[in-house]
Amino acid sequence: MTQNSANLRVRRMQKLLREALLDLIEERGFDALTVSEIIERAMVSRTAFYRHYQDKYDLVEQIFEEAMSALLNAVGELGQEHPAEIWVTFFEHIAVYARLYRALLGSKGSPWFVRRMRAALSGLIKERGRHPHGPDTSSYLSHGFSNEFVPDLVSAMFVETITWWLEHERPYTPREIATKVALLASALFKEASTW
Repeated sequence: MTQNSANLRVRRMQKLLREALLDLIEERGFDALTVSEIIERAMVSRTAFYRHYQDKYDLVEQIFEEAMSALLNAVGELGQEHPAEIWVTFFEHIAVYARLYRALLGSKGSPWFVRRMRAALSGLIKERGRHPHGPDTSSYLSHGFSNEFVPDLVSAMFVETITWWLEHERPYTPREIATKVALLASALFKEASTW
């Protein structure tokens, strides 16, 4: 078997597992799922599953890492010149992966995934060194309390915004919702700078 056909088979298996996982989360909720149900729905062997994943959390983690990698690549292309566009790109990414985020962040999703998403967003906010509407946050994040608290608070706000936006069938365009949440985040960073 060639390397190319092996890669194709792995990608096909990953797609089947992703679809089965999302179907089952929508039907029953993440916490109620077992690996056996996922592999049965995906029609994938147990051996093949465990060759690539440790458990259902590892499956979700790898799906999340792929989605975040796509997001970071898109955001990275914008550079520091267009900070507001980063959040438009972010919500465009959420729209592309809407089913995944709706399933995992919604009421049938997993608190574990919500925490993971918040941590990733908090890290993105700290790494970018800018708040969503432009100015450098280094002055805002100079105090120990706000250095951790404010990015964590902003990330929680973004996760709640994503969840609301998806559960309400995206009533605003990615640009509109990004602008609204960026303005709220900007107000939080501005207030934190006075602490």
